[in-house]
Amino acid sequence: MSLFDQIKTRMFAAMKSGNVTEKEILKVAMGEITTEAARPGRKGDDAETLGILKKLVKSLEETHEASQDDAQKAQLKAEMAVLQDFLPKSLGVPEIVSALAPVADGIKAAGNDGQATGVAMKHLKTLGAEVNGKDVSAAVRQLRT
Repeated sequence: MSLFDQIKTRMFAAMKSGNVTEKEILKVAMGEITTEAARPGRKGDDAETLGILKKLVKSLEETHEASQDDAQKAQLKAEMAVLQDFLPKSLGVPEIVSALAPVADGIKAAGNDGQATGVAMKHLKTLGAEVNGKDVSAAVRQLRT
């Protein structure tokens, strides 16, 4: 079952159960995915769907940070949780530090944090690890101290 089909199935389940927050954010996600897939040169595959979901989560995070209203923050947090269920689980800082152990010397020898992060990202990419850039930067700083 494709990721789009999983989203669609979950949206219908949310409709039946009366979960308005889940239904609404999944409708938005499906609309974004459908719009993107309709553009020329797009495949509409799971990789593109994941990219769209990541973009939506990032947008919700930015809005959450800028929001002053507690009720709106709670709503945004709930919407992010729904979308994050479809994203692959990313490694946290401690897991990244342990995954970077084989290249720790290269990270320490790098001229600056930017070069060290490049070494780290290259290694993590070969492992196929799903990581957040901010977490990688924190892990690199931790290894370099």
